Amino acid sequence: MATLLSGVTNPDKVPHFEMDDGYRPSSEEPFMNERQLTYFRGKLRAWKDSILRESAGTLQQLQTDTLREADLTDRASSETDWSIELRTRDRQRKLISKIDAALRRIEEGEYGYCEVTGEPISLGRLEARPIATMTVEAQERHERNEKISRDE
Repeated sequence: MATLLSGVTNPDKVPHFEMDDGYRPSSEEPFMNERQLTYFRGKLRAWKDSILRESAGTLQQLQTDTLREADLTDRASSETDWSIELRTRDRQRKLISKIDAALRRIEEGEYGYCEVTGEPISLGRLEARPIATMTVEAQERHERNEKISRDE
């Protein structure tokens, strides 16, 4: 079972992406110009492809491996590993829908702008979390309000 889980990565981790010419967005250029949009489109597609490749590997493992452990403790351990793997894949399925939404925002000309304030989201934030829909400040306010409503 360890072979299956050895390929599991953090589903929220954005893989490294670099354009052929080494381009990286800079605050010295117009915000969300065509080159930046191309960069983030490529970054999002590479992330999605990475997730889909990992998922295909999991599916193949599920189809070829069966739980053959005779010992109940070993079997329980294997079932726990499968459960963790499947939860990870479920998180990634949800992440793919967020990536698709970000790609749609690029096509609609809304990518990179806060859905709450309309202000530009920092390039650093988009670099780290290309599916971000809010500025850091708006996200913090949102989370504080969420916490307050949960506490009530």
